[in-house]
Amino acid sequence: MLATYRDALRAALLYLLLSVVWLQISGYLLNSFFDSSEELLRWQLINGYAWVVLSAGLIFIARARLLRCLGVGAKLRERSEDRERLRQAAAVFDCTREGVLVTNCEGLIVHVNRAFMEITGYQSEEVLGQRPSLFKSGRHPADFYRAMFATLDSAGEWSGEIWNRRKSGEIYPQWQTIRVIHDDHGRRNQYVAVFSDISAIKDSEHELMHLAHHDPLTDLPNRLLFTDRVEQALTSAQIHKRGCALLMIDLDHFKMINDSLGHTIGDHLLKAVAGRLKGMFDPGITLARLGGDEFAVLAECCPQLVQAAALAQRIINGLKEPFAIDGHQLFINTSIGISLFPSDALSVEQLLRNADSALFKAKSTGRNDYALYTEELTAHAQQRVEIAFELRRALDQQELQVYYQPVHDLKTSRLIGVEALVRWQHPQRGLVSPAEFIPVAERTGLIAEIDAWVMAQACRQMCQWQRDGVVLSFVAVNVSSRLFARRELYQQVAQVLHETGLEPACLELEVTESAVMDDPEVALEQMHRLRELGVRLAIDDFGTGYSSLLRLKRLPVQKLKIDQGFVAGLPWDEDDAAISRVIIALAQSMGMQVHAEGIEQVEQAAFLLEQGCDLGQGYWFGRPLPAAQLDWMHVPVVH
Repeated sequence: MLATYRDALRAALLYLLLSVVWLQISGYLLNSFFDSSEELLRWQLINGYAWVVLSAGLIFIARARLLRCLGVGAKLRERSEDRERLRQAAAVFDCTREGVLVTNCEGLIVHVNRAFMEITGYQSEEVLGQRPSLFKSGRHPADFYRAMFATLDSAGEWSGEIWNRRKSGEIYPQWQTIRVIHDDHGRRNQYVAVFSDISAIKDSEHELMHLAHHDPLTDLPNRLLFTDRVEQALTSAQIHKRGCALLMIDLDHFKMINDSLGHTIGDHLLKAVAGRLKGMFDPGITLARLGGDEFAVLAECCPQLVQAAALAQRIINGLKEPFAIDGHQLFINTSIGISLFPSDALSVEQLLRNADSALFKAKSTGRNDYALYTEELTAHAQQRVEIAFELRRALDQQELQVYYQPVHDLKTSRLIGVEALVRWQHPQRGLVSPAEFIPVAERTGLIAEIDAWVMAQACRQMCQWQRDGVVLSFVAVNVSSRLFARRELYQQVAQVLHETGLEPACLELEVTESAVMDDPEVALEQMHRLRELGVRLAIDDFGTGYSSLLRLKRLPVQKLKIDQGFVAGLPWDEDDAAISRVIIALAQSMGMQVHAEGIEQVEQAAFLLEQGCDLGQGYWFGRPLPAAQLDWMHVPVVH
């Protein structure tokens, strides 16, 4: 480069030197040799032409030298830029986290980067000169590679997921892009493959898929996966002409464990139950947790009803053994509903629905047992749906009525109060039994609205009786667990009392023992607020639930009501007599009144009076009647 510049500089200096010499010679000749103007003019023309020719030659030489110099400089700059780009590409090639592999046109590896060695475990000297088939996993058929090279031939590039093998032998997934490189003449020169290890992505996808289809607490299939497996099992059963059984399992009174020992103990118990159930079943049986304390079992080969019943009994017996959880010895009972394919149902939805209906039957008939689905249950379920629809209409059309049953003081036989009970006067069916529509109202949530309506009607009627001169101490109204669980119950009661003008002490709210125990802390808060309002409180159906005496003594209640189930056998049934005595003694020791319901015979009333029971209610005193039909003069005497 410097030599070329020197040549150009020499040519320019030579041109300047010759120009000076020529000017000197020309001046000398002009002064010495020419006398006439014509000769001088002719010499000047010749001199001018010569000078032009000489200048042109020198300029051409200098220009050629200069252009050659400039051309070389441009090429050198271009080469310098190319080298910089190559250095940058090499840095990227070596630092990128993606593995890079380069092969020549014969398919032999000629270069790999550092990420390639980290991902595959191979060092560069181990793979250079080898073919990429060294990394084949064996998971792809030959058609896969034929399709890959066909795409490379047609498009010059291929991208996709491919499984390869590390040096350790581990098979792993890659996302790979292969591109064909051509030379200046368009001939195929090299192949460049860039790939990344997507094992972590695959693991995350697998984990998310597992979480989407399994219960996080027990790791059992959840409802979504269980439903899918039931569908597959039914399809297979149809093809092979075999039967299936679906068992719906519910843990009896599991909520008590959560309430008394906490949800952590409850979760540990659910995991222990799941583990014990897993150990009971052979292959071909699918166990799932559908939610809460509800499990499900699918027996894919169960041709006879007796086999399903035997499986259910095995589950019940197996769960009776105590569970040791964090220092507690816990006992749990189980209710099971059974539905069979194809005798009971032909679809997944029907099978699940029928098993749930059978489970409801098992729980309704005493729990700790199994029940089978029948057509009778289907009719009963359809009837419940119809009743729920008509009950909503009954509220809107004012078909509900309030009946009142007298409550007497057993010592004086004086009528001191009434209990408000709802009745349904159906326009076509006549008077519908509460036993028929109250359970439906509870399941659909309408019971809260019905209770609120009954409370408002009873308070208005109590005010009317007071205006008519009827002397009553209270009107009792049942409060369902759904209404009792609402925080706005206090405002609702206060508003009814304000609108009707009834004194709070004249209203008695009866809450079932189970409603109180559903959430004892909320119940305690709710009851204290109601007591501050001035209303009376009573625990209804006492003895049928699982009250904690420690909690019971904290409740601001004035009355315990003995359930009619314990009164029915009095005075001859020793167990009923013993339970009644205990409840009466408990109430008296805690300063509460005792109120017995379901009294139908004078002997029952006499026994309760003898034991110290305060109040009585039942058919012997009077049936529930509309307000206008109550006989205020009827006073039965207890001997």
